[in-house]
Amino acid sequence: MIRMNIPFLVLAAWMMPAAWAAGDAEAGRAAFARCAGCHQVGPSARSVFGPQLNGIVGRCAGSDAGYKYSEAMRKSGIVWSDQTLAAFLRAPGDVVPGTRMRFWGIGDERQVADILAYLRTHR
Repeated sequence: MIRMNIPFLVLAAWMMPAAWAAGDAEAGRAAFARCAGCHQVGPSARSVFGPQLNGIVGRCAGSDAGYKYSEAMRKSGIVWSDQTLAAFLRAPGDVVPGTRMRFWGIGDERQVADILAYLRTHR
């Protein structure tokens, strides 16, 4: 069961300028620095304080065997897509109430799109 506001996701996707939708992976690499304290990507990425994010697009939330997720994340039923990840990056606690991720979110739509573009380069 997905616990998020689907109309919000549709509205947010509609409001995101088309030029930003694709994002800039290089700018996303720089923006990901704020995530890198907890999350890793790349060939040697592993789960430490947060889960590694290689191949996150298409992955079921709470499914990386190398990380102990909150019950809320494991039971969320979310499959990470650009839309669900964008919503989570904006407001993690709104998308998965009870998540252990302690991050207030990113309000800059361009940074969200750029981080998603960067994450898509790490399959």
